[in-house]
Amino acid sequence: MPYLNIHGANLFHEVYGEQGPWLALTSGGRHRYLEMAPLAQAIAAQGFRVLVHDRRNTGASDIIIAGDDSEEDIWADDLRALLQHYGATQAFLGGSSAGARLAMTVYRRHPSFVSGLLLMRVTGGAFAAGRLPNNYYGQYIKAAHAGGMAAVCETEPYRERLALNPASRARLMAMDPRDYMAVMGRWLANFTSGPVGPVMGVPESELRAYQVPTLVVPGNDRTHDSEGGLAAAALIPGAELFQLPIQDEDVDLIPFPQWKAHFPTLTTVFTDFMRRHSTT
Repeated sequence: MPYLNIHGANLFHEVYGEQGPWLALTSGGRHRYLEMAPLAQAIAAQGFRVLVHDRRNTGASDIIIAGDDSEEDIWADDLRALLQHYGATQAFLGGSSAGARLAMTVYRRHPSFVSGLLLMRVTGGAFAAGRLPNNYYGQYIKAAHAGGMAAVCETEPYRERLALNPASRARLMAMDPRDYMAVMGRWLANFTSGPVGPVMGVPESELRAYQVPTLVVPGNDRTHDSEGGLAAAALIPGAELFQLPIQDEDVDLIPFPQWKAHFPTLTTVFTDFMRRHSTT
């Protein structure tokens, strides 16, 4: 099975392609790697090695509610180590929404490792800031407070994850709910501590200081409106902006698979960008 133990967590992942520059693509929200797999496979067919994975606490990977860093910082260190296991000394990093934030977090923590950033549907603005904290952390803290770890395990997202990785249930049920709430509360505080926009959690001063090839593809829903993507591209020095022929829609969220018709275009744009900026 495609598991690898990274920093104490068994991470479910796949690698497409056998040669060429490395790219890691990460799904948005807490969605599985499968959301990104069709695009990753199309890019790999053009001469790249593409890694997709379920981050810890998502999908079929281990659920481990622990760590002193923020959850996104832990994910960033996991992803770098996962790529290094396969011999990558540098990699392009990208993804949609939370996957784009993860790529940016890896760059923040390990800048020399990042060959370039491919940022789709960047998250920012008041609507996203009001919606995501509860989706990611608040609802589970409330469940633990009301019914302990059994209630957490019965939430729909946890039921799905535990069906894919049953071994995580014993680990969760062994936790003191107070410890679970403390970690999730700390991660919630970290998640909401930064600026709201144009990229949630990333200061404008940080974007202006980027020294890495960056491609931005704006989104088109209320959580990933095009305004945030346009603003991010304008702030990042030398960033390339690519806009799909789409219009913003007044809906909370457009699932990434609904962009499937645009995957051939994105494959062409991404592979061209990486060929121009690859050093291998």
